[in-house]
Formats: sequence, structure tokens, C-alpha cells
Amino acid sequence: MRHADPLDRPLALTVTAAIALIIANVSPLMGLTVAGRDSTTTLIGGAYQMWLQGSEVTAVIVGFCAVFAPAAYVALLLAVLVMVRWPPAPAWVGVLMRWADRLRPWSMNEVLLLGMLVALTKIAQLATVIPGAGMYAIGALVLLLPAIVSTFDVREVWRRIAWIDPPAPRRADP
Repeated sequence: MRHADPLDRPLALTVTAAIALIIANVSPLMGLTVAGRDSTTTLIGGAYQMWLQGSEVTAVIVGFCAVFAPAAYVALLLAVLVMVRWPPAPAWVGVLMRWADRLRPWSMNEVLLLGMLVALTKIAQLATVIPGAGMYAIGALVLLLPAIVSTFDVREVWRRIAWIDPPAPRRADP
């Protein structure tokens, strides 16, 4: 069964990913309780703490791969999918497509989630760990990003982009 618009599903998934991304970046990833002390952090807060503790390079890499690249990738895809809804889309949408394609490999939420789960299993022996909404949102992103890629019809998007200016209308000679 063919859908009315082949880009409806990727658009819905991208909007959902944008919502999950916002939740992942503003909600606590987890809460830790050790010896009566409670602590929570967000994704960007964790990168900031790495910076403050002298791991500047790691903080920049984590910030880029866990916050900036996924946010930029989802924002670019969202812009592309909205703009191609009414073809022909402007030629600059092709530039956005290329940038999204370049950022996709850097959106490493699955590596981040795996790293957090390994750390949680190690820390669980020493502290009480309570997963936060941010952790669940990252888990959702790990599922949503590949779903977007698998449903995204690249050929259809490129077909809907206007690469040349339409010819100027001919004037009638008097």
C-alpha cells in the first residue's frame, strides 16, 4: 500500500525525534545517591563538568557528538522535510540535505547510551542510580534516528528540489 506522500512517515519520526531531543537535553539523565548526597545532571551538564575537571577535549567531543550533531541533524532533516512538502523546494534545501548527510555519522547517541549503561552497571554497586527522563529520551532517539534513515526517501527529496530557476515568462510582442 502506497502512502499519499512518501515523506509523511520520516516527517512524523523527525518531529518525534526533535521532541525526544529536547527532552534529552533539558531533563536529567540520571540521579545518583551516594552516602546521603543526591546529584543529577543533564547531557550538556555532563560535558560541562568534564570541561571543568580538565578534560576539555573529551568535553568538546561529547558535546559535539551527543548534543550539537544530533540536534543539527534533526533540525536540518526537519527543515528539509517541511520545505519539500510543497515542491519545488528552493535549491538551498539541497545544501541542507548535504549538511544533514555529513552530520549523520557524528550523531552517536547509541554509543553514548551504551557508555552510560556500562557506567551505570559499574556505579550501581557503589550508589543508588535512578534513570531520569533524559535517559529514556536518549533511548528513544537511539531507535528513532535509524527509523528516520530507513524510511527517508532520498530520491524523492532530490526530485522535489528545484535546481534551476524557472524560465522567465515570455512577453507578448505588440
